[in-house]
Amino acid sequence: MPMTDAPIARARRGWWLRGRRPASLALRVTAWVGVATTLTFVLAAWALEVSIEAHFAGQDLGQLRPVAQTLRLALDDAEAGEGVDTLRQRFSQTISDHHEVYFRVESGEGRVLFDATPAGLAERAHADPPTSTLDASALRIWRVGGHSYRGAVLRVDHDTVILATAIDYHLHYLAALRRALWLGMLAASAFSVLVAWLAVRQGHAPIRRIGARMREVSSERLDVRLDPEKVPVELAGLVDSFNAMLERIGQSFERLSNFSADIAHELRTPVTNLRTQTQVALSRARSAEDYREILYSNLEEYERMSAMIGDMLFLAQADHQLLRPEHAEVDLVAEVRELFEFFEAWAEERGVRLDLQGDTLRVHGDRAMLRRAISNLLSNAVRHTESGGTVEVRLRNHGPGGAELEIRNPGVEIPASQLPLLFDRFYRVDPSRQRRGEGAGLGLAIVKSIVEAHGGSVGVSSAQGLTRFWIRLPSSGPGRHG
Repeated sequence: MPMTDAPIARARRGWWLRGRRPASLALRVTAWVGVATTLTFVLAAWALEVSIEAHFAGQDLGQLRPVAQTLRLALDDAEAGEGVDTLRQRFSQTISDHHEVYFRVESGEGRVLFDATPAGLAERAHADPPTSTLDASALRIWRVGGHSYRGAVLRVDHDTVILATAIDYHLHYLAALRRALWLGMLAASAFSVLVAWLAVRQGHAPIRRIGARMREVSSERLDVRLDPEKVPVELAGLVDSFNAMLERIGQSFERLSNFSADIAHELRTPVTNLRTQTQVALSRARSAEDYREILYSNLEEYERMSAMIGDMLFLAQADHQLLRPEHAEVDLVAEVRELFEFFEAWAEERGVRLDLQGDTLRVHGDRAMLRRAISNLLSNAVRHTESGGTVEVRLRNHGPGGAELEIRNPGVEIPASQLPLLFDRFYRVDPSRQRRGEGAGLGLAIVKSIVEAHGGSVGVSSAQGLTRFWIRLPSSGPGRHG
């Protein structure tokens, strides 16, 4: 079905939002500070204006109340028999005493008893209903003839009194104050935004310095480090993490460089041998027996290269978590015994004795992989054991639901600093030693990959002339070896 206009518009808007770059931190902080500061000034100006307006209203009410009281007494006396002329004289006296107040008195029949209000004020005031009490709620603002008045319409018995006072001065003052407040608010907001922007820019200076320092990092300069003591405390964790990351990258890069060099070295030797033997074979005519010996020698080199390439592919699969061990029950004692039979002839040739001790343990795992790992450890132990020594294999429980296989062999102690590196690929305790006939140096790395793929762990120790390798695996339940 074709898309309607609304989905198309939403799709375009979504694409624009996805492609939009997030606003900078400086802009975000400055905008929030500007909005908060402006709102604060607006509220403060509004509160000040309301307060002053209330003050003026109270002031005007204070002027009108005495006049209202005087007029109320005069009207009460008139009802008691005082004449109209005397009443008007009292009204005139009130005007002279309160010259800032205007009032108009009307009888209950609508007859004007006294009028001292500006023209048009009475007509405007009559639009509002009269009240019997003079308070802040009774006050109204009237605009007549270009002037403003604050007043009230009072009901005194049957008479009506209109009271008012001019407030032009108050309103002019409020207008001037309002302009000043708005101008001051805008200036203060602009100043606050500028200060906030400068503060944020200055606050981000350490980040810019860190970024400049990071740009110095390259494959040739992995020794760059940042000093956490020279950055704000908020960035110290970031600097520590960055330094730790560079440390890991440096170690990985060094291992990768060594790995590449070792691969080149390990492959160069058999290739050189193959080329040399081929050149020698082609240098002159030889008998069929000579050619057969050369081909057998070349076949050994091919097999060595094939084994090394297979090991490297196995480790590559382990690096990408592509190893999928089968989950079958494996009897470790039976596997060790079969491997003893396999290594027996070689061990006797070297004068090395093989010994098995411990419990019968069963684990869940891939039988072929575990057999390969144990075989690599046994091969390594037999190779480094002098004639007359004994390679011991010990099986025991390790914690709840765990099994440990340990292989011991006497020999030269390995320095403690080199023990963590033994499971690295192509690592040599003695770099000057040749490996011909001893494999490519990937056996222990394969052991580690297999054990970790089974959820286990490996370890090594070397002390007092005894080297111990152990692997720890989840167990399917122990039983006694009879």
